[in-house]
Amino acid sequence: MKNIVILISGRGSNMEAVVHAAREEQWPARIAAVISNKADAKGLEFAQEHGIPTAVVANKEFATREAFDAALQATIDGFAPDLVVLAGFMRILTPGFVAHYDGRMLNIHPSLLPLFPGLHTHQQALDAGVARHGATVHFVTAELDHGPAVLKAEVDVLPGDTPDTLAARVLVQEHTLYPRAIRLFVEDRLSIDNGDVRIADTTHN
Repeated sequence: MKNIVILISGRGSNMEAVVHAAREEQWPARIAAVISNKADAKGLEFAQEHGIPTAVVANKEFATREAFDAALQATIDGFAPDLVVLAGFMRILTPGFVAHYDGRMLNIHPSLLPLFPGLHTHQQALDAGVARHGATVHFVTAELDHGPAVLKAEVDVLPGDTPDTLAARVLVQEHTLYPRAIRLFVEDRLSIDNGDVRIADTTHN
């Protein structure tokens, strides 16, 4: 059984999707903990209701990013994670923290990377006039939103779309995409080869 630790900052709807998928699909893994940098994150309530251990490491209590990341790392490692999952965790992580979890930390970003890294991705997509938008699950590297991509999902950009309407359709895709990608990791089907993700086919095994 692999241990998965999920980091959130708010409602954690992607975290909820992962928890449900792990249980319904009976992954060979367990959600070992849900950790937030905010004590009032709504997702903590969901985790507690589902019997998942929770912890809070409040970034505002630390003078530097490095000090916060060190405390966060110590808390995460207390749950012996095989995989760390960022699910709406609104912190830019330090290179040392990222290196510690190299090859075992995933993030989901609401754009078709490498397009539109950073914030306000849906507005960026509308401003650019693209016909297709979506979400990307990727391994986390020190360069923000630039790690090797695992899976992507696309949606059409419709006439009259606003950032909110576009975000809502992308989020529906995220809730199936992220669990699919995490399950691939749990099943040992992901590898990184020269900066590209390879997905092993087990259909013939």
